[in-house]
Amino acid sequence: MARYTEAKCRLCRRSGDKLFLKGDKCVARCVFDKRPKPPGPQLSRRRRLSDRGMQLREKQKVRYSYGVLERQFRRFFAEAERQSGITGDNLLVLLEKRLDNVVYRLGFADSRAQARQLVQHGHFMVNGKNTDIPSYLVKEGDVIGWQEVSKKSNYFKLAADGISSKVVAMWLSLDRTSMVGRVISVPVPGDIGTKFDMASVVEYYSR
Repeated sequence: MARYTEAKCRLCRRSGDKLFLKGDKCVARCVFDKRPKPPGPQLSRRRRLSDRGMQLREKQKVRYSYGVLERQFRRFFAEAERQSGITGDNLLVLLEKRLDNVVYRLGFADSRAQARQLVQHGHFMVNGKNTDIPSYLVKEGDVIGWQEVSKKSNYFKLAADGISSKVVAMWLSLDRTSMVGRVISVPVPGDIGTKFDMASVVEYYSR
């Protein structure tokens, strides 16, 4: 499967904003703070970004943040359009319900990229069943736990030791002793706390 393998800091510089793609490393030591300009040769005179360019940049910011490729992102957008309500909000909720994002929101991983790798390697169960598909959409009442064999790993021990300092999303609950999470409600845009302009994303695909 295709996946972006270049330096993640280049994505932040290209987007013109910190996307925190590397978790806590983006707080302590961030390339964007030193070099906020886009990568590549710098123009002597900066061009004004068109409305279309602003829409594209916003769409890319959402894509980069959730680690979704363009083809899959379009499928999520088509699903959001079919649902009732505001398309931009529907899209954001669909992305939040991805299993790799839930693992990240529960504090089991420092970044979505790390959470995606943990899911792909089969470390998690949903409702007692092994689930290794990062794009799996959780539902209200779903229980996310670790595989028994994964609880013996060094990573699990480190995650368990540091879980007390993690902040869990409002629409999730976490038993920090057993390291088991639960989806207590469907996320709403107000609970997600992102700064994306989803209206621009909708406008980009509605041309």
